[in-house]
Amino acid sequence: MALIHYPDIKYPKMLKIFQKFEVPKVEDVPGRVAKEIARINVRSRIKPGASVAVTAGSRGIRDIAKVVGTTVSELKKMGAKPFIIPAMGSHGGATPEGQKEVLARYGITEETMGVPIRATMEVVQVSEVTELGPRIPVYMDKYAYEADHVVVINRIKPHTDFTGDLGSGLQKMMNIGLGKHVGALLYHKAFVSFGYANVIKKVAQKVLETGKILFGVGIVENSYDETANIVAVLPENLVETELELERQASKYLAHLPFDVVDILIVDEMGKDISGAGMDPNVHGRIMNLTEKPHEKPKIKRIFVRDLTEDTHGNATGIGFADFTTRRLINKIDPRATYINCITGIAPEVARFPMTFDTDREAIDVALNTIGLIEPENAKIIWIKNTLVLGEVIVSEAYRKELESRSDLMLVKELGELAFDSEGNLIPGF
Repeated sequence: MALIHYPDIKYPKMLKIFQKFEVPKVEDVPGRVAKEIARINVRSRIKPGASVAVTAGSRGIRDIAKVVGTTVSELKKMGAKPFIIPAMGSHGGATPEGQKEVLARYGITEETMGVPIRATMEVVQVSEVTELGPRIPVYMDKYAYEADHVVVINRIKPHTDFTGDLGSGLQKMMNIGLGKHVGALLYHKAFVSFGYANVIKKVAQKVLETGKILFGVGIVENSYDETANIVAVLPENLVETELELERQASKYLAHLPFDVVDILIVDEMGKDISGAGMDPNVHGRIMNLTEKPHEKPKIKRIFVRDLTEDTHGNATGIGFADFTTRRLINKIDPRATYINCITGIAPEVARFPMTFDTDREAIDVALNTIGLIEPENAKIIWIKNTLVLGEVIVSEAYRKELESRSDLMLVKELGELAFDSEGNLIPGF
């Protein structure tokens, strides 16, 4: 039964469009990884039989299995004994078993990689940061600490929650990934007091000073969620190289085709899509104690329809939405969501939005809460998720602007926004 009975609504006509991003793509990912490792001459720094912990994180990186797999293969060719560690804070329910399951979903298993995966939540204190005032312990995954060397692998991109010149990448991996849940919880508290980049840089420097880091592999993805660049870097060059790759990643960051939006419809959200469930760099909303919202885009209402399977009930970021569906709410694992949001010092993003049984109810309410705009004239953008933005669906209200843009191409006229017999959107992608 509908919450409010609105007069008959004339829904807008919708247009499927394609955004043309001029971006590079790495065609041979394994070949590039092998070439990069050879370029920095890792072999000269490693002894036969040396144990090497290789990090694998929880983000949905397109080619992570290929990058990790090739890295361990190259290390084995050098006579090393690599193994993989899940390098993540609270993800996977903050349990060793859960974190191995996260990696398995990305195709990273002992069988596919040909090396052991050693998962633990135990950490060793390796140093401390004292420059900020209070003493901040620096932690490292127990298995990584016991290894002769550590290789850090991560995607480099603007952070979903913090602005500045340092986003998510190799230095963050040395903080949150190697620090596990204990470190992640502590460092996020420190972010609130001293700033994200300030803490990340200082903790990473202490980790580098241990001499454990053999090299890093930075991955940059393009606007189509494809691998755009892969760079291997020695520890002494890691900080400056990461800043350069961060600048590259910022240029390739995908975005919505228009900045003024009445309603954003998102088919799915999840931790495999973004660390924030739905990337704030795309929708513009920020919910934390230290950052201001992005200036654009300006979105009045966000409706998110479902959770991905690979997020396994973790609905971190649901609080960014104004409306959602009962089917999404029923898939939420409160424990996984709360642990993640508490660790990130962001309980706000675990708040539940208004919930409806059908898409139609949610959209009707959204259309009636955007001001004195007739529904058929509403500016609606419909996306699969915040990671896939090459193909999007927009309402007729954008047609004039669409026709004036060389970077946008009309793919298909879809007709009026339509629903099935159960009141849910007829799939558009």
